[in-house]
Amino acid sequence: MSADTPSTPTAGSLHEQTVVVIGGSSGIGLEVARLARGRGATVIITGRDQGRLSQAAHDVDAKSSTAFDAYDHDALRAFLDGLPDAIDHVFVAAGSPSYARLSDIDPATAAEAFGRPLALMVALSQLAAPRMQTRGTLIFMSGTGARRPAPGMTMIGAAIAATTAAAANLALEIAPARINLIAAGFVDTPLSARLLGDKIEERRDELRRTLPVRRVTQATDVASLALHLMENTAITGSVFDIDGGQQLVPPSSY
Repeated sequence: MSADTPSTPTAGSLHEQTVVVIGGSSGIGLEVARLARGRGATVIITGRDQGRLSQAAHDVDAKSSTAFDAYDHDALRAFLDGLPDAIDHVFVAAGSPSYARLSDIDPATAAEAFGRPLALMVALSQLAAPRMQTRGTLIFMSGTGARRPAPGMTMIGAAIAATTAAAANLALEIAPARINLIAAGFVDTPLSARLLGDKIEERRDELRRTLPVRRVTQATDVASLALHLMENTAITGSVFDIDGGQQLVPPSSY
């Protein structure tokens, strides 16, 4: 089999590969770590909360875990410097959306919210991609918020548009390492529950009624897509939507 011949993913297709999950203590990041470990990968996870991270590391049998803020460039560099000489994949689930209407936006806060995801993407392209095995990949979480403008979505939409454009260009610069984005709609995670509070069940019921798939997207759905992007070495510079068909439904329907 030549180096350009695709292989068929198997249950152990990540065997002897190292997967780093930034933001892996809960939700989507934790599910990526769990599935990757199940497919034979060595897993390294990070998060900001040491207690939650320690529990997650135990649950997924992670090789190691480190607590730090991924947006702290010095801490990120120190973490990457402490990794093995070669890594295979980095999945990034760090951060949370910044919903705010114009009247509530502070310009300095807006600049930070807009710039941090892009800065993290650039930093990992500079610091992690050169250490990757051939055709390893950087995978970042994005969203579908830039597709349908609405009050309160200014900072989210701007950040998504910036990182989408950056990924396409960085794919050319970090090759043969790869970079891809997963654009998610609503995903039923602890973060979603915290953001919606006592309205979470109402939102779940609404989506079950209106989405074409008639169910709510789960963290495991996104994690399965992430692992596919790790295994399929023909994909780079791309954005993959996973929203249960939410973009197909008129806004008045939900």
